[in-house]
Amino acid sequence: MADKKGKVAVVREPFDINSAVELVSTPYAGGYVIFLGKVRKKSEGREVIKLNYEAYEDMAVAEMDRIREEAMERFRILDMLIWHRVGELKVGEDTILIIASGEHRNEAFDACRWAIDEVKHRVPVWKKEVREDGSFWIEGDKWIPADYHRN
Repeated sequence: MADKKGKVAVVREPFDINSAVELVSTPYAGGYVIFLGKVRKKSEGREVIKLNYEAYEDMAVAEMDRIREEAMERFRILDMLIWHRVGELKVGEDTILIIASGEHRNEAFDACRWAIDEVKHRVPVWKKEVREDGSFWIEGDKWIPADYHRN
């Protein structure tokens, strides 16, 4: 699922970074900053087997679009792209892609860092980490066992 410009999306397939850069390219940009998140092998000192991402897709796209618009106003960047993967992802696979283009690098770096933090706090995407010692849903900084049931 994507917005009408394709610059904000929840996707199931691996990213095509060159196509993504083209979406935010402009002859006015002198700096492009790319943040690419990947599934890492270790977490909390334990071996990671895979991650499962789930999202409330309509709401996720709408919130990522708001983050994009806020970043463009706040940091005076020229454009931004935010794509987040969902589904089962193995170690080494891409999870999130954020690209900021700006006239200068500083604005693009600042916007990219701010955007990833905002996505992690505001967008309804949930991560289940499958490790050697069990499965855990991760909500912010809290680890919740996958078989935990709230009353």
